[in-house]
Amino acid sequence: MYRVALALCAAALLLTPLAGHGGRQQYEPLSASVQASLSRAIADQAVPFLAFDDEHEARAWLAAMSSRLAKRIPDRVAREELLVTVHYEAKRAGLDPQLVLGLIQVESAFRKYAVSSAGARGYMQVMPFWARLIGTTDHNLFHLRTNLRYGCTILRHYLDIENGNLFRALGRYNGSLGKAEYPNMVLRAWEGTWRYVSPSAAGKKH
Repeated sequence: MYRVALALCAAALLLTPLAGHGGRQQYEPLSASVQASLSRAIADQAVPFLAFDDEHEARAWLAAMSSRLAKRIPDRVAREELLVTVHYEAKRAGLDPQLVLGLIQVESAFRKYAVSSAGARGYMQVMPFWARLIGTTDHNLFHLRTNLRYGCTILRHYLDIENGNLFRALGRYNGSLGKAEYPNMVLRAWEGTWRYVSPSAAGKKH
C-alpha cells in the first residue's frame, strides 16, 4: 500500500505544472513575411552537430558543459544529446549556446516535461500557440530538438524585434517585458554557471 501511495505521489509531481519562471510568451499577430521566415526556421531538418573549428575544441566544450550539468541530468548519453542539440540550435539561430543553457536553467531547471502554470512546455517553456502559428499542430513541444528549435527561433525573433537588446528580448520571452527579475536571473545563470572560455582563447591571454 505504501509503495502504491509513493508511486501516485511521484506521478502527481511529474504532472504538476512548473511553479518557477516558466515562459508565458504573449501571442502577437505576425506579418506574413515574418511568419514565413519563422516557419522556414522551424522546418529545418539538419542533423545537430557541434560547430567548432576542430574536434579538440568541440570535445573541450562538451566536457566542460557536461560536468556542470551532471547533477541535473545524471545520464551521460541524455546529457550530451541535450548539449549537442542546444549548441546546434543556438548557433543556427545566432545565439550563444551558454546563454540558452542559462535560459533553460531558469525556465525549466532542465526538466524535459516541465509545464508552467500558463501551459508553456519543455526545456525552453514554449507556449503551444507557436506550433499553430509557425509550425504544425502535430509538433511535439516535449520532443528535445523540436522544443529547442522553437525556443531558439522565438528568442532570435524577440532579439530582432528589440534590435539586439537582450534584456528586453528576455523579458518578451518570459512574458514579463519591463520587469527586471527574469532577465537578471537568466543573465546571472549565463555568467555564473555557463560562461565558457575555449582553451585556445584562454591560451592567447597568456
